[in-house]
Amino acid sequence: MFNRVNWKLIGLLAAGALVVGGAAVYWMANLAAPPSYVTTPVTQGDVVTTITASGSVNPVVVVEVGTYVSGTIESLSCDYNTLVHKGQLCAKIDPKPYQVTVDQSQADLDVAKAQLVKDRANVVYTKITHERADLLFSQDSTSHDAVDAALNAYNQAVALVDLDIAQIAQKAAALKAAQINLNYTNIVSPVDGTVVSRNVTAGQTVAASFQTPTLFLIATDLTKMQVDTNVSESDVAGAIEGANASFTVDAFPKRTFQGRVAQVRQAPVSVQNVITYDVVITVDNPSLALKPGMTATARIVTAQSLNVLRVPSQALRFTPAAAAKLGLAKTAKPGQPAVWVERAGKLVSIPVTVGLVDDTFAEIKAGDLKLGDQVVTSEATAGAPKVSATPSLKL
Repeated sequence: MFNRVNWKLIGLLAAGALVVGGAAVYWMANLAAPPSYVTTPVTQGDVVTTITASGSVNPVVVVEVGTYVSGTIESLSCDYNTLVHKGQLCAKIDPKPYQVTVDQSQADLDVAKAQLVKDRANVVYTKITHERADLLFSQDSTSHDAVDAALNAYNQAVALVDLDIAQIAQKAAALKAAQINLNYTNIVSPVDGTVVSRNVTAGQTVAASFQTPTLFLIATDLTKMQVDTNVSESDVAGAIEGANASFTVDAFPKRTFQGRVAQVRQAPVSVQNVITYDVVITVDNPSLALKPGMTATARIVTAQSLNVLRVPSQALRFTPAAAAKLGLAKTAKPGQPAVWVERAGKLVSIPVTVGLVDDTFAEIKAGDLKLGDQVVTSEATAGAPKVSATPSLKL
């Protein structure tokens, strides 16, 4: 009987031990680990807000060189990338048809001048005849009609001289026009610059009847470029003349070019009912790295605070999920921004006054923060730097 009772007691004790041990194991296994957080130090630097726009790189001044007259391109003396000077010959249109017109106009002018000489001689003769008729009439040796006829012939001769003078002026103007058209067969550069485009070849016929054809595009100075960007109507209010800007191009993805907003054009650009405005950014290009037509992605500064105390903007949006459980009280007033900072081995909420906020940082204008304070930005994940929220907090 005694042996039977001892075995039963031992069995009960063993079963109880197993239950207690299992409960302990279950509790230990499911005990939540204390939370840990990712922190970032408070820094001093710039907070800059920008608007982003895309556009193309173009020379500041591009001159279209066309032709006033039609004809066949006889020769070309300018090509792509040719450095030209004002007045330099770039192309020659066949001048023979225009030379014929000049020669004909010159001959017409010579005929008119010869006619003037002839008519002036006739004036001298008719004047003598008129004076002779007057003398004879005073001596009653001729009729009154003869005197009138002599006077009429003299007056017509004088008028004919005036007509010849007018015709000479007309012929001279025609000759000048023909000479101008002949000179237009020389296609010259109107400015100093670089040829960026050539649209004709030798032997090609160009027609200037309805629209002046563009033969060359000449950039005056490729060391001064501009970026014509398209800024949406929702952002254009932030684009101000004189504002700093930067941009990148696909050819130099790791290089940032600095420029300045030179103009915000008033004319809207509508593409599929989307309104944009052309904002012009000027930039120096001394190395000629920027080429006309390059696609640029620009960032235009709308506001900036330089060399200020700043925290990651993410820190303003973070609140510990277990704040109440861990006794981490939020000290900020309702609606006031706050950041969580390590103080005396614990996390505390610090009310702050926020200034400018960009995509990365927020300016701290007032608050119990100093340079180097560790502010919490998020709860730690696997592989991320961790900080414990317990009294033995270590960074």
